[in-house]
Amino acid sequence: MKRLPNRASSLEALEGHQWPTPPPHATRLVATTHALRRRPIGELTVEDLRLLIGQNVGLRHLLPLALEVLRDNPMAEGDLYEGDLLSAVLTTDHGVWTDFPDLGEDLRVIIDAMTTLPPELRKRAETFLSS
Repeated sequence: MKRLPNRASSLEALEGHQWPTPPPHATRLVATTHALRRRPIGELTVEDLRLLIGQNVGLRHLLPLALEVLRDNPMAEGDLYEGDLLSAVLTTDHGVWTDFPDLGEDLRVIIDAMTTLPPELRKRAETFLSS
């Protein structure tokens, strides 16, 4: 049975692990990732999900949320381009699909329902589907 995470909790609370404050010279990506881990996951935007999933952060909690978004709009867009959330999901650490096969099946259903995909997403989807 699929269980959705508590949307009022942050990744830090859900994982029971607080990351240290990033150093003052940290990159924007590092600082943003650390800050997003403290935000309730129900408040994360498509861009926030794309960024965290793209960094393989909090996948067990964020992939169910991302798949909800993708069911409604497979080409959901963060700040980069149309379909960037799907692209991030398709390029996650491959072990997550072994650990959570129900999420992988959900993603397969979403991809199968799509009638067209841009070439770069088609390649990623084909790689995912063949594994």
